[in-house]
Amino acid sequence: MYRKAPRIARILTCAVAAPALLVVAGCSSDSGSGSGSGSGSADGGKQDQGAAATQQPSAPATVAPAKFAQLPDACKALAKGTIEELVPEAEEAAGTADKSSDPEIRRGCSWKGLDDKGVKGSQYHYLTYSLQRFESNQALGTGEKRATEQVAKQVTKVKDKDGAKDARTNPVSGIGDQASMTSYKARESGTDFQHAVVVTRTGNVVVTLDYNGAGYSGSKAPEAADLMKGAQKAAKEVVASVATANK
Repeated sequence: MYRKAPRIARILTCAVAAPALLVVAGCSSDSGSGSGSGSGSADGGKQDQGAAATQQPSAPATVAPAKFAQLPDACKALAKGTIEELVPEAEEAAGTADKSSDPEIRRGCSWKGLDDKGVKGSQYHYLTYSLQRFESNQALGTGEKRATEQVAKQVTKVKDKDGAKDARTNPVSGIGDQASMTSYKARESGTDFQHAVVVTRTGNVVVTLDYNGAGYSGSKAPEAADLMKGAQKAAKEVVASVATANK
């Protein structure tokens, strides 16, 4: 009996201690598993969000639509009275339309006439202009920006024209959003011509107008001041026609 008592005591001690060990072991196991998975989940979530943000493409910036969507009938852009004043005795009163592969983007018209003054000689006048419309483009920019760049190119082209002499370019106000006037002389087919060229922009449309003349049979070429005045008048009408065509 005395021998069995120690053994019974040891059994009871183990029985009491076993649940405690199981609890400690279970807590340690849960704590280790929970902390490990929790930490991994938090870090992994941040990494996934960062990767998603990095991989997601940003929306491209949009460009504003162009102001004008249409071009006017070029040969109807000038009033009949203006043609009669600037090109006396015009061969084609209705004008001669430019041939264009894309009239929605580019158009033009011209008039020419020889005003015979008898013994005082004759004066020849030629009026021509083109209209070019630029659309907004995601890669190239707005129609207005592209038109502004074209104005600079056109002015340079006029000044650098072969045979141009005494070329002078000055800004002009009151014609479209921006405009310049270039005056120069040129000898063409053995005759001295005087030119007045207006390059102007209205919105996304560029107008290049050349009004020139020459004298025959003893008559002098038209005065530069008269040509410049006429060119500005015509350019204003063409610019106004663009706005009218888009109402």
